[in-house]
Amino acid sequence: MDNVDKYAKTLWDYHHLNHEVKKADILMCFTSLDLSVAKYCAKLFHKNYAPLVLISGGNATNKWIPDEENLQRTNWGTDSEAEKYYEVVLENGVPKESILLETKSTNSGENVTLSYEILKEKNLIPRAVILVHKPTMERRAYAVFKNYWPIKNTKLMVTSMPITYEDYVGKVIDRDVIINIMVGDLQRIKLYPEMGFQVNQEIPDEVSVAYEELVKRGYDKHLIAKK
Repeated sequence: MDNVDKYAKTLWDYHHLNHEVKKADILMCFTSLDLSVAKYCAKLFHKNYAPLVLISGGNATNKWIPDEENLQRTNWGTDSEAEKYYEVVLENGVPKESILLETKSTNSGENVTLSYEILKEKNLIPRAVILVHKPTMERRAYAVFKNYWPIKNTKLMVTSMPITYEDYVGKVIDRDVIINIMVGDLQRIKLYPEMGFQVNQEIPDEVSVAYEELVKRGYDKHLIAKK
């Protein structure tokens, strides 16, 4: 393992929360460029972890990064990422009547707030939530949900498909793309609490060192303000 992968794996491990997942009222599947998230959400549904799936995601935008440079932009031929995820969960056997769609959100905060509004309107406010995301997004998803979800005693479990760094990076998602995204997400974990977008997360020294080393090596394509 070269130094880039060594530092990237440090971020990979940090981004994982390793929550124990138990049965809940709903699976909230937040979209990204990783369609395997939808397949994993379907798998959890079939294992009876929750009777309802809410898929949330419009199309990723970022006020700091032009669309043509946004590594997380998708081009799937659907009006929203949620609609593509919907196709995947249907293909994987989740019935239509068990799926809700939120197609307008453009960032993680809106994933949470707009999903809440849909559930509130349908009188389906859950007591326990399993939030499903890509492996590198567990910690940020947790921090965003805790910041924006209005009911503070909701039980939250965050999960992603069980996969190693070696089997994911460069195989599921392009190596440079996902390393850049991990670096950018670490920066957001550092900066977003003061901006009101996430709750605070402690960052160990070795994680900060790995982040800085990767930025020095040019993995700065997903930063909100390039150094």
